Amino acid sequence: MGCVPSKNADTKASRIARWRSTGIVALRDSKLKTFPNEILDLDRSVRTLDLTHNRIVDVPMDIGKLINLQRLVLAENLIERLPVNLGKLQSLKVMTLDGNQITSLPDEIGQLVRLESLSISGNLLTSLPTTIGSLRNLLLLNVSNNKLKSFPESVGCCFSLEELQANDNLIEDLPPSVCNLVHLKSLCLDKNNVKQIPPNLLKDCKALQNISLHGNPISMDQFQQMDGFQEFEARRRKKFDKQIDSNVMISSKGLDEGVDL
Repeated sequence: MGCVPSKNADTKASRIARWRSTGIVALRDSKLKTFPNEILDLDRSVRTLDLTHNRIVDVPMDIGKLINLQRLVLAENLIERLPVNLGKLQSLKVMTLDGNQITSLPDEIGQLVRLESLSISGNLLTSLPTTIGSLRNLLLLNVSNNKLKSFPESVGCCFSLEELQANDNLIEDLPPSVCNLVHLKSLCLDKNNVKQIPPNLLKDCKALQNISLHGNPISMDQFQQMDGFQEFEARRRKKFDKQIDSNVMISSKGLDEGVDL
């Protein structure tokens, strides 16, 4: 009588076959403590990898083998650092690292030139690398709930940026280069130490519709006296009126969207 494959072996084999055929690896809430090696063996096949809500501490250097990866979600783990080989993921468009223990980003993150969304809220970042300015296709940058004191001047080179979220940090001011972000629509800086923002921000960022500065030592008078305030207010009101016309349901916080000081 021949050997009969175990049920676990069949399950693992079928799972790997499914990952290879779909390009999607989803292992949320799987109680993982280490990064599964079998994923790395799939190399070019993986396009989406979601390991949310596990207990993973280390991301292996070999993650660079997943060269066709477009979406990497490692939220709610115990990751403390990222490998430099992360920069080899040249196809990556979305990277979500919220709720880890990451203290810094490697300089190689600037090699992710196709990246459109970078969310790393709820970590321990004290600074961002200057190479972040190489992310010319970035649309969303979320660094809320960290320990950032400032942004590098190079952030102004993220020319495609539409949304910048940096609530709950220790930020005192913004570099003048943020005025180069002509596509920026939303700037959220609640609960920081911002005393002033670049004087040309409202004038130069002509797409800006929402600024949230609740819980900062900056006054509404300062804001209203800035060049471009009237034009900004017109854009904000137009957006608000459009929401009302479309019967969009918004919270009470949403009613203050635009200028929250």
